[in-house]
Amino acid sequence: MGFFSKLFKGPEIDMAKSDANAKKMRALFNQVVEDGDRYQLIFGYTEDVSRFNYGFVHGSKTKIGNLIVGWNEADETIVAVPTVPDLSGCGDPTYYRRSQILKAYRNKYPTDAFVIYPDKKGYIAINAYDWLEDESLYVYVSQDKELAAFTDFFLHRFATK
Repeated sequence: MGFFSKLFKGPEIDMAKSDANAKKMRALFNQVVEDGDRYQLIFGYTEDVSRFNYGFVHGSKTKIGNLIVGWNEADETIVAVPTVPDLSGCGDPTYYRRSQILKAYRNKYPTDAFVIYPDKKGYIAINAYDWLEDESLYVYVSQDKELAAFTDFFLHRFATK
C-alpha cells in the first residue's frame, strides 16, 4: 500500500471492541425492556437531553444523551434507552408506538436525524452513524447493516406522511 492510500483510507474498525460493545448494548437493553430480544438495536444519541433527564440520572456534564435504540417492525414500535458512553448503566426506556405518536420524519439538515413528536410539547431527534470515534462521548460500534435496517423501517413503516 502506498503512502496516499494509507493516508486516505479512513479509520480502521476494531471489530472485537465493536462486538463487545454491541453485546453490552444488548444486555443493558434487555435489562430494562420486556421481551428485549424482539427488538433490533442501534446506538445513537440525542441532544434533547431534558426529555431523559440525562444529567440527573447519570451525573453527566455532557450536553449529548447517548441512546440504545431498539425497534420492532411487527409492533411498529421504537424504544429509546438512555445510557452512558462506557455502557456501564442506563435509564428507563421510552416507547414510541406508531399508532400513538403525533408525527415522525427524517430531517436531513442541519444534521441527519430521525425526529419523533410524541405530542405537541416535545420531540426527540435520534442521530446515528456507522460508528463513532470519540469514545469519551460515544460508543464505538460498527453498525452499517443495523443502521440501514433502521432507516428502512423508519422511512417505510414508522414515519408519518
